[in-house]
Amino acid sequence: MTVETDERLTSLEVLAAEQERTIHELSAEIGKAWKTIDDLTRRLDAMSLRLTGLEEATAPEIPVTKPPHW
Repeated sequence: MTVETDERLTSLEVLAAEQERTIHELSAEIGKAWKTIDDLTRRLDAMSLRLTGLEEATAPEIPVTKPPHW
């Protein structure tokens, strides 16, 4: 092989290694993001249930009556 071919091959190998590292880093970040999303979803569901329970416990009973114009 010529020097130019060796340099091009080395350059491509370096590029491939950098891309592989970047892919692993991005994959790790996506994993963290999914964990955060899952945690926030669970918290939101729990808070929604609590809020619904509080609303039901504190809401006054509204009698079902016909409006005065009926």
